[in-house]
Amino acid sequence: MKGLDKLTTKDLSVWVQQAKTQAKQGRVIDRIPQLALANPGWFAVHICCESGHTISFGDTACVFPLMSVIKTFSLLYLLEHLGAETIFSWVGVEPSDASFNSLEQLISDRAHPRNPMINSGAITLSEKLPGQSANQRTLLFCQWLNQLAGCQLSLDEVMLASVRLTRSTANEAIANYLAEAGHLENIETALDTYEQICSISGQVEDLALLGKLLACENSYLSAQNRRIVNAVMLTCGLYQASAEFAVRIGLPMKSGIGGGLVAIVPGEGAIACYSPALDGVGNPVAGLAFVEALAQELQLSIFG
Repeated sequence: MKGLDKLTTKDLSVWVQQAKTQAKQGRVIDRIPQLALANPGWFAVHICCESGHTISFGDTACVFPLMSVIKTFSLLYLLEHLGAETIFSWVGVEPSDASFNSLEQLISDRAHPRNPMINSGAITLSEKLPGQSANQRTLLFCQWLNQLAGCQLSLDEVMLASVRLTRSTANEAIANYLAEAGHLENIETALDTYEQICSISGQVEDLALLGKLLACENSYLSAQNRRIVNAVMLTCGLYQASAEFAVRIGLPMKSGIGGGLVAIVPGEGAIACYSPALDGVGNPVAGLAFVEALAQELQLSIFG
């Protein structure tokens, strides 16, 4: 029996309580009013194993927007539809040592986004999603994910309205710069698609089911594309803290400012957490503390 399969609710409860004490070191983001309503003490975890075994604990009924976690799956979607050669002509795979919405980084890189996990890369790829309009792109993408993973994601219209109301000036500046360089055709469509897909929401179980697509071999996805996405997650998924956590945890991971976090244990399953209090980089404090404790206890690192 593999490590994740051995877990019991009692095991989880101990690690969750330890992780929740760390949440006090973080804070809930307040730039987007709807996100600011989250309770910093909320915590949920759901684990999906390859064997079909699942285990969950905490505030699992909470619905939250995937925010930047969705970047992992828009990359997967585009790789499946358009292929790696095309995608990586638009964005790179280099880690970034600047914040996820840095215009300075994009300027120094001459308008070629470093990777798909930072905002410049994700905005670039948002314009490439199949569909005629932002609404259609989001709908098709959401349907694809639900069909493939068996989850129940949906666009949170209230969250989207809140995101639109407080549109990030950094994202606007990034989109304008990309357009000037000829990398975006329509600034508004790109930003609207990006804001919509970031507002796709679900419960922690839905996120774990998405993660399982990347963790376990399946007949729907190319093994090569899964490997690419996992590699980019490992090196870029936690922004400028990615290298630190590759050493400390050793798993492909992706976070979002909505409090979502997914960790991939290749060949075993996926761990999804929800904890809205974030550190200074924008990663969920309690979620990372929980995954780190679990990875060390069960020796989950992909590096043996």
